[in-house]
Parts: sequence; structure tokens; C-alpha cells
Amino acid sequence: MHFGLFYQLPCAPDQSEPIRYNETIEQLVLADQLGFDIAWLAELHFFRPFSVMPAPLYVAVAAAQRTRQIRFGTGVILVPFHHPLRIAEETAVADILTGGRLDVGVGRGTIALHFQGFGVSREESRARFEEGLEVIVKAWTSDHLEHNGRYFEFPDTALAPKPVQKPHPPLRIAANSPETAEFAGLHNYDVMVASPINPMPGFFEHVRKYRNALSGAGHVQQARDVAALFFVSPGNNLEQVRAQFEPSMMHYFRTIGEQARVGGRGQYEGTYQYLQQVRERAANIGWDEVERTMGVFGPGDECVRRINQIHDGAHIDQLVCWFNPGGRVPHKAVMAAMEHFAAKVMPAVRPLGRSEPGASGPKA
Repeated sequence: MHFGLFYQLPCAPDQSEPIRYNETIEQLVLADQLGFDIAWLAELHFFRPFSVMPAPLYVAVAAAQRTRQIRFGTGVILVPFHHPLRIAEETAVADILTGGRLDVGVGRGTIALHFQGFGVSREESRARFEEGLEVIVKAWTSDHLEHNGRYFEFPDTALAPKPVQKPHPPLRIAANSPETAEFAGLHNYDVMVASPINPMPGFFEHVRKYRNALSGAGHVQQARDVAALFFVSPGNNLEQVRAQFEPSMMHYFRTIGEQARVGGRGQYEGTYQYLQQVRERAANIGWDEVERTMGVFGPGDECVRRINQIHDGAHIDQLVCWFNPGGRVPHKAVMAAMEHFAAKVMPAVRPLGRSEPGASGPKA
């Protein structure tokens, strides 16, 4: 089992943007010292209470200068909003500057405000994502490429520099909709699945559908990697954890609704219908439901029990820990939670691996 962290970087009215960034870097330095394997950094735009991190590669490069082992992943680059050659270039540079410690997570985007801000049609998101991903991989791996597609067209072009990792940095898709999970399986990609979007027990079925798509396309299930994003907050007892974590968690869920309202109507059509349920859940959710369906909370032995439950149900390879979803847990308390988790939980569940015959070991 490998362990990651997730950062979205929400910023409340009484918080400072520079301080939020500086504290994040400090936490990443500590994570490196504690033995976390990877930090996933989100790309989000245009709504400060939800995030002030539109450019996660900058954060990865900055943190890489102060760390030695931990990898950095984009969680995720929103492909429809960028020229794919630009993504290929910038990730190649980031791979060099992180010393080959970059994972590239990609997605098609879900938030209406993003599409409105960049002037991109949501109806085109999947086609833009699939075409962009094809160009990115070819640019990384080919000496020269030309492309004549629906959205992008360019003559013979050479990408420079190339990534340090060969044939390219590890690729992972955020697979939270049924359609994207199927796409990732059909095309043999690693995935990240978020429990706030796919809470347990549906989480297990969602991962199963992805693996069924892998098998149906003739790919080896055990060769692929599933990262699972969960809220995580260890502590001496559940009451203490709740007092510290619940305000941040509820701030996160409130901003989902606020962001959706700003985005207006018509944002739950077509392949985005599943987001209606996500928003409705966010509007009505409380601690008990979160603790039961998307949380790893409490004393070390209880966290170990829950991680074993998640692993038994989905055979995950990586647990991605979200220690501060709403940005309201104080910085020192986040650091203490990371230390508690590394000392009391990680050693007990690190040996977990896939139980299927012939399985390969987990990857960062």
C-alpha cells in the first residue's frame, strides 16, 4: 500500500493566499520526512473559497527543491482548457525540475465555472480530453509529430525538452463518472477515484466497473493501479477528531453548493448528470454520513480497520489522504495529524497488497 496526500487549497475570506501556499509547502516537506509516497495537487479556477491553486506544477517544482523522495502528482490537469502541446512541454520541464518525481493526473473537468471562464463548451469536454491526451503522449514519446484532429491541428513539430522518465511520467485519470471509469479501463490507464463523489459502498462497485472494463478490453487488471481519495483525520478519540475536522469538512461541502449556484443552470446535463446527486448530497450531508462512507477517522486502530475495509472491498493500491478539505484545520493540527498517521497507521497497513494471483506490487 502506498500513501498520498491531496491538496486543493481552498481559501476563506479571513485567510491569506501566500500563507496558504507557504503552509502547504511546509506540509509537503514534512510529508517527505514522514515517508508519504506522493502529493496530489489539484488544478482549479475562478472560485477562491474552493481553491486558489490554478497552477499545480508550480507548487510541485517549488516543493521538489526542498524534498528528496516524495513524488508529486497533478490531481488533475484539466486537459480541455489547455493546448495539449503546452501541457506536454510544461510537464516535461516539471519532470526535469522535480528530478523525475512527477506523476501526471489528467481529467476532463466538471465545474461549470471553469468552462464558462475559459469559453469552452462542456459538451466538448470528453472529445477535447481524449484528443488532448492522445497528443500529449505522442509529444512525449515521438521525435516528431503532426496532428490533424477535431480541435487541434499542427504540422511536423518536435517537443523539447523531453521528460526525464521514460517513456513518459506515469499517467493517471480521475475516473469519477461512470463514462470516464469505462474509458480509463478500456484504454488501460491507472485511476484515482474520490470517495466524496463515489462514497462507500458505491465506491466498491465503481472500482469494479473500471476493472471490468479493463478485463473486457483484454488488459491485465493487476497491472493497473487504483488510488482512493478519502477524508483522513487520526486522533486520540473520535470526538477530538470530529471537533477539529468537521468545520473544515462542512466548509468544503458548502463551497460545492456555492460554486454550483454561481455556475448557474444547465450544469447537470448529459454525462454530467451524476453531479446532481453529488451536489444534493453535499447540501444535506452531515458528520455521521461522512464518517460512515468517506472517512478514515479516529484512533490508529480504527483507521487501520477502515483502511482494511476499503482494501478488502476494492483492492486499492494507494490511499490518498485529504487531511484538510475545507482549509479550516489549523496548520499545526494538520502537521500533527500527518505525524500521527505516519506513526500509528501507515506501518500497520503498508504491507497490504493485491490478493489476486500474479498481482504486481503497488506503484506510486
